[in-house]
Amino acid sequence: MTQYAIYFHQQWVGDHDAEWFQGRVEPSTAVVRDMEEAGVLVFAGGLVEDMEQAFSADGTSGTMVVTDGPYAETTEQLGGITIIEVPDLETAKMWAARVAEGCGWPQEVRVVK
Repeated sequence: MTQYAIYFHQQWVGDHDAEWFQGRVEPSTAVVRDMEEAGVLVFAGGLVEDMEQAFSADGTSGTMVVTDGPYAETTEQLGGITIIEVPDLETAKMWAARVAEGCGWPQEVRVVK
């Protein structure tokens, strides 16, 4: 079995009103419930949009540096992530498509090693 990360960047969500977002709650949580029932869900969660609660850590220079906010050179911030464990790429694609449909915005998928 292989683990896959299904995720989106907050900027991919687009501009929508509160009513539109409320309409996405049930379809997106239904996919998570289906993943749980199928026994493929490892983790699923959205990330807080409040960048005041975000920080970056860098130790590549040999000195640990922690700064407020997301990584300064990043133009997109991760909005949410789901980790699944499935037998093959085709199954991962199916779940990713279901997540995208449930949320209403695109998703990216990568193998977790």
